[in-house]
Amino acid sequence: MPLIVQKYGGTSVANAARIKTVVARRIVARAASGDQLVVVVSAMGDTTDELIALARQVTDEPEARELDLLLSTGEIVSAALVAMALNHMGRPAVALSGSQAGIRTDPRHGKARIADLDPKRIRQELDADRIVIVAGFQGITEEMEITTLGRGASDTTAVALAAALKAERAEIYTDVEGIFNADPRIVPEATKFPEISYEEMLELAAYGAQVMHPRAVELGAVHHVRIYVASSFSDAPGTLIHGGPFMEQHNKVLGIAQDTDVARITIRGVPDRPGIAATLFEPLGEHGISVDTIVQNASVERLTDLTFTVSRSDLGRAMEIVKPVALEIDAPEVLADTHLAKVSIVGAGMTSAAGYAGRMFRTLFEAGINIELITTSEIRITCLIDEKQVRDAVRALHKAFELQEG
Repeated sequence: MPLIVQKYGGTSVANAARIKTVVARRIVARAASGDQLVVVVSAMGDTTDELIALARQVTDEPEARELDLLLSTGEIVSAALVAMALNHMGRPAVALSGSQAGIRTDPRHGKARIADLDPKRIRQELDADRIVIVAGFQGITEEMEITTLGRGASDTTAVALAAALKAERAEIYTDVEGIFNADPRIVPEATKFPEISYEEMLELAAYGAQVMHPRAVELGAVHHVRIYVASSFSDAPGTLIHGGPFMEQHNKVLGIAQDTDVARITIRGVPDRPGIAATLFEPLGEHGISVDTIVQNASVERLTDLTFTVSRSDLGRAMEIVKPVALEIDAPEVLADTHLAKVSIVGAGMTSAAGYAGRMFRTLFEAGINIELITTSEIRITCLIDEKQVRDAVRALHKAFELQEG
């Protein structure tokens, strides 16, 4: 009997009607086909944002531990309601919190990582012929503290469970019909991939394609979990993410991604001497703040400017960490702004073919879009531009690289 792990996002479980008529019915139909099911759910609709807003009505700076405890309730509500709906429809089901499901994490509140996963309780429930509903986005530490895994991390829960249970695949059900070569809300002629490699999907996810969480894709690649992304609201074919070889295609650019969750920090007058970068970035890493693009200007009189980007949600904490370090190293000024966004072209094979960077830069120039920073990987080129010009940039690049042809 195949074992499948499914995940339903917040829009799929946004209210009681969708839980009953969309999610529960889809689960019952799949179980009737003979599959064993473990189902991961997100919080209902905007519940997480509402809980954060509620916390901030009490205090401007809620404690990370208490905030995690509060936010974890959103997914627990969804899990309990889905299990109730299934039981009412005659399919035995049980809801489990992340801790009951055996998800152990490190102690980093708000951005915890899964340290271990013991699916013993899940297997017991499956053996009792129950459908198991697991609250996503959460776990528990060795010290029995509730943690959350970061926004959007119910995907990570689902793929981690699929790996631990050796499931046939993880299925991510959301409000879109799969992975497209650009955001279809910006580019109506964007086309859907029937399949995509882990590496290409990871670059798209990390640089703005919000259908999948990057950590979930990483887990899938490491543990060889096939991931299927499809819509909760239709039976249209979705996209399979897997470890197959890159397709040798005429157009090396696979897709366009954009991300507006960008904040830039610039430290002026940094002494140009060994160890300075470590002094600046190690404290950020210790506090769980991920740094992306890093640019260091050429040294003038042994002083340089150092610029890097973080997510906007991390900007306040990052500035609190960086300012004292800047004083310590005699850097006179730290600046921050949030007007930037990333736009990326992604595709295997770009490094083995000439002209892609030049065409990207020319396209943005002709669209009147100024490039402020550039960063690259083997299969990606990312430009930081003014946030107000993101939609124009995505449309121009989609057309320039002829992605409307699929």
